[in-house]
Amino acid sequence: MKKIILLIFVAILSANMVFSQAKKPTLMVVPSDVWCNTNGYMMEFDNQGTKVKIPNYKKAFQENSDLLLVISKINGMMADRGFPLKNMESVLKSLESNSAEDAMMSSKETGMGASESPIDKLKKVAKADIIIQLTWTLNTTGPKKSVTFNLQGLDSYTDKQIASASGTGAPSFSAEVPVLLEEAVLAHMDNFTASLQTHFDDLFANGREVIVRIKKWDDWENDLETEYGDDDDELGTIIEDWMGDNTVNGRYSTTDATENMMLFEQVRIPLYYEKKGKQRAMDTRRFAKQLSKFLKNEPYNIPNKVVTKGLGRATIYLGGK
Repeated sequence: MKKIILLIFVAILSANMVFSQAKKPTLMVVPSDVWCNTNGYMMEFDNQGTKVKIPNYKKAFQENSDLLLVISKINGMMADRGFPLKNMESVLKSLESNSAEDAMMSSKETGMGASESPIDKLKKVAKADIIIQLTWTLNTTGPKKSVTFNLQGLDSYTDKQIASASGTGAPSFSAEVPVLLEEAVLAHMDNFTASLQTHFDDLFANGREVIVRIKKWDDWENDLETEYGDDDDELGTIIEDWMGDNTVNGRYSTTDATENMMLFEQVRIPLYYEKKGKQRAMDTRRFAKQLSKFLKNEPYNIPNKVVTKGLGRATIYLGGK
């Protein structure tokens, strides 16, 4: 009987240790486009005759003290539940030091010259697994105030919503927006973070979902139907076999395939890879680089170029740099 009790105790202790060591997703809280537009923090530029608005995050942080306090409050609530966060204001400063702010103001070009949106640039610098998009409005009824909020947890690679929470807090005489927001959000936070963790656990077990495209330069003499190797397999088949061998559980979908292009969606890549005995984060670019290297080597010797857009898309151009 004592041995059975001891075994049960050890099993529970081991489970607790595994749970406590479980990896948590990295998060970043950002104000939503709706909040930025409502509060006048948008930039407008001409995109080939079409007026386009994008959030001016830098101006919002410089001018709106409530934004700083509200994000700080959400960050604190998430940190209390064991979720590491990237500070958006710090990420913006990193962007500015890289002169990325100037690129936000330029018009978008077509094809490879396509510029990224401000949120895409933030994602690339922050390397956050999940973006928490925050919207709130202050309601006033006589001397009392309340906050209506909406939190959306978005997978930073696919932009799919994987968690949400919304509601209106009880009216209060307090005039401090961060306090009102904390009171409104508190009842929803545990369910919200549980949804985030469930999604991350799925990524850890089944891989992160990304998109990989294969295209060829017009002047390349070969195409995806060209046969290579002793088995005379077509290049498109060779690439599909590589995908099957290198994705998590062989999970990917060939959405489209012609002699000139291939589109792979729902490509599940591992969250981490090992190098020099250390675990490092895997992203779409590094995954595509592995395929790029495979095609450059013998027996294919295909020169190619990898171009990424945001965190979750990569295109490999075959036939040259």
